[in-house]
Amino acid sequence: MSHEAQIGGSAVPLPSNRPSVMIVTSTPTTERSRGVQILTRTTLTLVMLGFAAFWVWALFFASKEAINRIEDRDWSARAQQICLDADTARDALADYRRLDSGGAELIRERADIIDRATDILDDMVDDIDAVTPADDKGAAIVPMWIDEYRTYIGDRRRYADELRTTGENLPFYETMAEVPISERLATFAADNDMAACAPPFDLSM
Repeated sequence: MSHEAQIGGSAVPLPSNRPSVMIVTSTPTTERSRGVQILTRTTLTLVMLGFAAFWVWALFFASKEAINRIEDRDWSARAQQICLDADTARDALADYRRLDSGGAELIRERADIIDRATDILDDMVDDIDAVTPADDKGAAIVPMWIDEYRTYIGDRRRYADELRTTGENLPFYETMAEVPISERLATFAADNDMAACAPPFDLSM
């Protein structure tokens, strides 16, 4: 109810003593923003829980056996010894002269050394291939590793021919099979305790 005061014959309304009340109503935009925040928090929580579950599985429940590992450990031990002998033979060919000090003639000598080292690798692969692993998995995947090793050997032959023809210290390019083929060969060797059977690094200089 309003109150009036009489001033000079005119009625002047007086301020009401009732407190004012502000009514706030939610809008569709406010509701959508709140929904987005809830969805974002829920998604982040689920992602974090997923990562935590993955690492628990990886650390405590996942198989630690390498995917390329075969069961015939005698075959792997035999291959490792063959490769150790081949490494020793190749080490005897090491030439530590600087290639930039001898010109084209030294490059061509290097090509000859590469061919001799590749001959040793070729014999090494033949000796490994002479015996088939006794387990089914080994019998299935070792021939594929042997075939890729022969491809790598072919890459080395091609590279030596290029050095000999050009007399230039060209970079070595190898066959790619998603990754460099030498990396695939080395992975198989490591998975089967045959570290000496990994391709040598003699062409990376």
